[in-house]
Amino acid sequence: MHCETRKVDKSGCISFMDRKYEVGLPFIGCTVDVVFDPADITELTIEYEGHTPWRVRELVIGERAGKRPPLLEHLSALPAEASRLLAAAETRYEDRRAQQAPAVAYRKVSKEDGHV
Repeated sequence: MHCETRKVDKSGCISFMDRKYEVGLPFIGCTVDVVFDPADITELTIEYEGHTPWRVRELVIGERAGKRPPLLEHLSALPAEASRLLAAAETRYEDRRAQQAPAVAYRKVSKEDGHV
């Protein structure tokens, strides 16, 4: 038998030799010892301080894991009435236009002013 350590992820599972095994939700974030037979890793023994060792099997996630629950009404997306980002960009654009000096139009300069 061999022993390695693994950290339990936020879903209560460990990854061992590119396979997932469900350890349990109470062990999220804990580091557990995995005791295994290298010839057969279909079933592992998990050891954690203060708990009796238990066996886990490979986690099989099927094609149809379950029906998704409906989204709560207060979490559903609402259409936007206005955009604060676009309003701020428009205000900034108008400020720049007000500060910008108008271009000189040489067509309006008459030859009578002494400019040729």
